[in-house]
Formats: sequence, C-alpha cells, structure tokens
Amino acid sequence: MGKVKGFRSWFYFRMGWSTYFAFVFAAINTLTVTYYLAIEKVPSLEIIFPNFVQYVVIVSGIGVPLLIAVGYAHFKRTKAFKSEVDIIVETNPYQRRTIVNTELILEINLKLMEFLIRLSKDEKIDQQEITDLIEKNKKISEHMNTRSFSNDVDLEFVRKVLKQ
Repeated sequence: MGKVKGFRSWFYFRMGWSTYFAFVFAAINTLTVTYYLAIEKVPSLEIIFPNFVQYVVIVSGIGVPLLIAVGYAHFKRTKAFKSEVDIIVETNPYQRRTIVNTELILEINLKLMEFLIRLSKDEKIDQQEITDLIEKNKKISEHMNTRSFSNDVDLEFVRKVLKQ
C-alpha cells in the first residue's frame, strides 16, 4: 500500500474536522444563534426559556434522545443505511474484494468440511463430486485471474450473490 502522507493527512484532517470540530461548533453555533436571535426576541418563548443555560439544558434534554432515536432509525429501521453500504460497495474496490474473498472462502470451507466429514465416516466421494470440485476450482481461479481493482469483476460477483 502506498503511503502518500499528504492524502493521508488530508483524510485524517477531514475526519477530525467533520466528526469532532465541526460537530461541536455547529451545536454551539445553533444553540447560540437560535437563543439570541429567536428566543430572546420573543417574550412568550422567554417564559419557557428564561436564560441561555436553561435553554441549552432543555434543548439538549429533548434533542439528544431525539437525535439518538433518529440515528437508530437510520441504521435499524430505514433503508437509508443499506443504500449507503450499497454505494460504498459499488464505489470501493477494496470493500468489494473483502466481500468476494469472504464469500469464496466460506464456499470452499463448507465444501471441504463436507468432504472431511464424509471421509472421516469412511464414505467415498464419487467422481461427479470430484468433477464438480474441479469445476469450482476452475471458476474461482478464472475469477481470481480476471479481476483487478480497476475492473468490475468483483462487483458483478457481489451483485450475483445478492440476487440469490
């Protein structure tokens, strides 16, 4: 793996900025602006939120659980997260490679375990099963020899597996 320090630093900077710095300052900015430009100017709202500290406590008390529920729904109850993962798999050849390799390894291991169990019971493996195994080996070898990080061979494999 090439380590291009400039791009790695840029990635770490963006993660630090968007995940931590911008998040904290956006929250502070939103609370400050909404209180001093909206709440403070409307007398009926000042009854509910008499000062900035109470406003922050009340809004945080409602907002944090609400945002946790929205985040939970995003991951567990809607198709939004599945769509994000689909896009990541479609656009990230390294992610695709991991999925394809895992599928192939599982398939091979299951077949090997089946043969080991049968052999341990002194059962014979017939010629058709050996032929099928040789064919599977050829398909996997062909796949391994034709795929690259710059073509869509792994993506086609993933799409085929998802349709099953």
